[in-house]
Amino acid sequence: MANVRSEVRLQSSVADLRRLLARHRLLDGLAARQEGPKRGLLEDLQHRQNAAELQRYVRAMHAADVAYALEVLPLDERRNVWEQVTDEQAAQVFVEVDAVVRESLVDLTAHDTLVRMLTSLDPEDLAYVSDAIPADVLARASAAFASADRTVFEDSRLYQDDSVGFFMTREWVAVPETHTVEHAIRDLRVRGELPPQTDRLFVVDARHALVGSVPLQALLVQAPEATILEAMVRDTPTFGPLDAAADAVKAFERYDLVSAPVVDERGKIVGRLTVDAAMDVMRGQADLQALRTAGLREDEDLFAAPLASARNRWPWLGINLVTAFIASRVIGQFESTIGSLAPLAALMPIVASIGGNTGNQTMAIVIRALAGDRVQHAEAARLMRKELAVSLLNGTVWGAIVGLFAFVFYASAGLGLVMSSAVVLNLVVAAVTGVAVPLLLHGAGRDPAQGSSVLLTFVTDAMGFFLFLGLASVFLV
Repeated sequence: MANVRSEVRLQSSVADLRRLLARHRLLDGLAARQEGPKRGLLEDLQHRQNAAELQRYVRAMHAADVAYALEVLPLDERRNVWEQVTDEQAAQVFVEVDAVVRESLVDLTAHDTLVRMLTSLDPEDLAYVSDAIPADVLARASAAFASADRTVFEDSRLYQDDSVGFFMTREWVAVPETHTVEHAIRDLRVRGELPPQTDRLFVVDARHALVGSVPLQALLVQAPEATILEAMVRDTPTFGPLDAAADAVKAFERYDLVSAPVVDERGKIVGRLTVDAAMDVMRGQADLQALRTAGLREDEDLFAAPLASARNRWPWLGINLVTAFIASRVIGQFESTIGSLAPLAALMPIVASIGGNTGNQTMAIVIRALAGDRVQHAEAARLMRKELAVSLLNGTVWGAIVGLFAFVFYASAGLGLVMSSAVVLNLVVAAVTGVAVPLLLHGAGRDPAQGSSVLLTFVTDAMGFFLFLGLASVFLV
């Protein structure tokens, strides 16, 4: 049975796998340097021994751990590990691994092997990974399903990958509202096995519409002769298949759900959303938000081809280059001021830097609040006033500190006052930008994290230089 590992043991396991692969490379190299008529035989024998040892190690790992290992291994080592898994294990690894790595595994696998591997998946999992699979392979794999499973597969592919329907499972336990607790327990025993993450039974009426749910613990403590309605909870959170998966995740977090029914417009159950699917959505959202904050369009394989990675980073690098040119032109307008007062060149990056840091703090708080639906446009003005107050307070404190620094090092009270004033004003600009940019992007239906840091850096740099050098031109030159 594959081992389920803690995070520490998982990292240790991957390190052991790396050492094993390194030792195999060394042994293969030594065998290749041997002279004599049996050199080829020795090389082949060493390779077979290495493969057998690696195979034993990999096949003892949990599929999710193998997926993690594949994500952190370079392409040549990834191929070596991937070739050692069984078809059934490979299918589970294929589901668990990141989408960008999944695409590389498709490239490493012959089509016939892919078909054989994918036929061991259930129809929902096949639909989940279908975007990465060539059309002919997908057609052959789905053709192996029985009629009912093929229908489930086709239905699963109808939903967008950000909808509840895409992530729901079609396995649940329902009982009629006319049952007693004893009847319900007997039905569970007859099933023999419950679907994963089953924490409640769904109660349905004669039309098979959802009435409520019965938590398993409530079922166990009720008297056998009690009706199922006596143990039922009526206000069961439900979702529609077209609902946004991100909204469902928020409900799972808010109500501490393990599973919840998915119902159609007639109130009939069409699926069940489980906590493991909600965690997948949450992790995907967090990863994508982190990437977009840094100006990346999409996730990328750590060991992808350099050209592919470069293309992923070009758009916002291009935008950043344009904004940097604009900021440089702001400085260019004050060349004579800088020439007559050399300390300005050394001090102006400080004004821009502290403004950028303050703006990033504000922006992070606003983006997090928007992600949790804790900020509506009605509260935008109040939030702006609060952040302005914070920026003025921080600007006064830290502006006084940097102004004192300028006074001590350059023996100029005027320079210290200009420095303090520029810091205060730029922190106000940073606060306004940190609140306004995410709100405007969110209001336009865009991800508020996408490129926000690039825009913020441009504004705080350009305005920091303009304010500092402009005040210096007026009061010091």
